[in-house]
Amino acid sequence: MEQQTYFQTSNEDKIIGKHVFGNLYDLDEELLTDKDFLEKVVLEAVDIAKMKLVEIKAWKFGGKKGGVSIIALVEESHIALHTWNEYKYATLDVYTCGEQSEPQAAFNYIISQLRPKRYQMFYADRSSE
Repeated sequence: MEQQTYFQTSNEDKIIGKHVFGNLYDLDEELLTDKDFLEKVVLEAVDIAKMKLVEIKAWKFGGKKGGVSIIALVEESHIALHTWNEYKYATLDVYTCGEQSEPQAAFNYIISQLRPKRYQMFYADRSSE
């Protein structure tokens, strides 16, 4: 029988992990390929969610399944947006371990700017025990 050791932690030591992610469908092709616009939207979402930006990177890909990828590294974790031109589709991932940050606000803001005809949103609690 394996022995497990449990450590008592206070609420101050607990990691508060909030993960909001989803799929965006039937997007405007012009928005999907506009790297500068998408980068600006993600930067604005960082502020809206009360996160602290460390670095942001953006890439534009060509080809049949081309699109744009934006990754914002924040002190609290990240925002990742990936688009696919051919499918008029994007995935959005907003994860934070900051107690004061609001990943839902960032997700909602990006949705409001990209205006998908429909989208799915999921939430995962990624807090420590």
